[in-house]
Amino acid sequence: MTVDANKETLGFQAEVKQLLQLMIHSLYSNKEIFLRELISNSSDAADKLRFLSLSDADIMEGDGDLKIRLEFDKENNTVTLSDNGIGMNRDDVISHLGTLAKSGTSDFLKNLTGDQKKDSQLIGQFGVGFYSAFVVADEVEVFTRKAGEPAENGVHWVSRGEGEFSVEAIEKPERGTRIVLHLREAESEFADGWRLRNIVSKYSDHISLPIEMEKPDMGSEAEEEGENKAAEDKTPEFEVVNKATALWTRSRGEISEDEYKEFYKHISHDFEEPLSWSHNRVEGKQEYTSLLYLPKKAPFDLYQREANRGLKLYVQRVFIMDDADQFMPLYLRFMKGVLDSADLPLNVSREILQSNRNVENIKTALTKRALDMIGKLEPEDYLEFWKQFGQVLKEGPAEDHANKEKICGLFRFASTHSGSSAQTVSLDDYIGRMKEGQEKIYYIAAENYNAAANSPHLEIFRKKGVEVLVMYDRIDEWMMGHLFDFKGKSFANIAKGDLDLGAIETEEDKKQQEEVEKTSEDLVKRLQEALDSKVSEVKVSHRLTDSPACLVVGAYDMGAQMRQIMEAAGQQVPDTKPTLEINPGHPIMERLNAEAQEDRFEDLAMIVFDQAALSEGATLEDPSSYVKRINKLLMETLS
Repeated sequence: MTVDANKETLGFQAEVKQLLQLMIHSLYSNKEIFLRELISNSSDAADKLRFLSLSDADIMEGDGDLKIRLEFDKENNTVTLSDNGIGMNRDDVISHLGTLAKSGTSDFLKNLTGDQKKDSQLIGQFGVGFYSAFVVADEVEVFTRKAGEPAENGVHWVSRGEGEFSVEAIEKPERGTRIVLHLREAESEFADGWRLRNIVSKYSDHISLPIEMEKPDMGSEAEEEGENKAAEDKTPEFEVVNKATALWTRSRGEISEDEYKEFYKHISHDFEEPLSWSHNRVEGKQEYTSLLYLPKKAPFDLYQREANRGLKLYVQRVFIMDDADQFMPLYLRFMKGVLDSADLPLNVSREILQSNRNVENIKTALTKRALDMIGKLEPEDYLEFWKQFGQVLKEGPAEDHANKEKICGLFRFASTHSGSSAQTVSLDDYIGRMKEGQEKIYYIAAENYNAAANSPHLEIFRKKGVEVLVMYDRIDEWMMGHLFDFKGKSFANIAKGDLDLGAIETEEDKKQQEEVEKTSEDLVKRLQEALDSKVSEVKVSHRLTDSPACLVVGAYDMGAQMRQIMEAAGQQVPDTKPTLEINPGHPIMERLNAEAQEDRFEDLAMIVFDQAALSEGATLEDPSSYVKRINKLLMETLS
């Protein structure tokens, strides 16, 4: 850091340096978004000032005519954007323009791939804001003063985006911020009135703040011929070049699809278009307007439950706060949008929102609207949505009992019917294919798809042609702890407790099972004695047709998938013993039954137990002992 009188030269935060380099190289194909981002920032600055003026009218300094002004200078190759919003003081400038004080920054940087196209989308999801100026400018100047502070508290910030910036005190009579972009030589196309108007119309027409530009008829012919002197002698006249009406306050018939899409990009700072949106006005006991958006891509911090989320809240068209999270449940934290209420007080705060009964009513209505939006997606769009947000939606049944069945209807799973890891099967699909007499929705949960799809627990179901849902997301077993039935059909984990096949199991099956149990009593007893420290019980299975054995946990015990997650997180896991179910007709079991030497029997029994654990995807407690027993068996076989 260097200091010259009141001028300081400071270094950017390391993350800012990295982001600047990525943006300059990744956004080359969409450079014009710099203006959208800067105008959005100016709009936010005006919103914040208007909100503060509700409790302190003096902060307006006698100038309540909030606006944005856009100017250009072809000769000097500059673009200037000015606003009379909240402005910044010295500390604000250093904090906001020198660091990325945003939760999840490190996760964002870890997710960057080096692929320009992919990184461009990710940068958009992160929200580039002010730094997008360096996509077109090789030097950026900021002149700013915070509302309510004296003129001598103005600040001048300058940087070339190459690792450092300077800050010095200046006198600035008017509040707000003026940004001067010194365009790169190759970006001189932006120092043009028609080009800038086109960008404003394309990206920022919906901004409720008026955006002013100099009228083009004043000296335009002279400007084209390079004769600017006549125009310099005249006082410029400015005109508003955007609609300057809050988009959500207009009727749906007046708003084009492109306008809806650009408004989404404005409030979300996402480069992608939304998957869908819903614009609705409610009148009656409560009056409010909502405009909800369903994003196409998940943000990088989707799984950080403490990250900022929620809707932009307005009261009677006055901006109140970003990220008002009281109006949407946590499992729908990916939803974006605007809520404008006529029933909340203008001085509303987060504390007031938490205790206001109207808030819960609005939340209930918006939640149902959001779930309806998801349910109405076209199949192709829904598949994309599920890949991006499916695991977050699975948090829903535990958080929102009132909408549990509606949420479950949106779920998609892999199944033995689909034969692949693709999660395309809905619960309605499953119920529509249930066997005659089948009363349960059968599922299996494991650490990954292959472990679940190849589990020995599925053998009887394949033999009977009964479909089983294959669950392998980390959240699945936890989620199923909150799901008990769907449309009158109860869920059954085929790897837990006693297996109840109901009417699917014939009288002949039951009779055959009884006979096998009777003839296998000695083998069951011997295995129980040999594995007494490992299992709670040994019993004859009617799940198995091809495998010699499998492990079954108790109906109310923690499953293998949940156990692994808890252990990985360093959590204390209750010590329980599984049941070993055996298939007496399997050649290995027949050979084991004939083994007379007790030492050898115990070794073989331990091998069977360990193999059953491995087939569940579990980690062996003593892998070396397992290897020694296998090696011993191999030596005996080969000798």
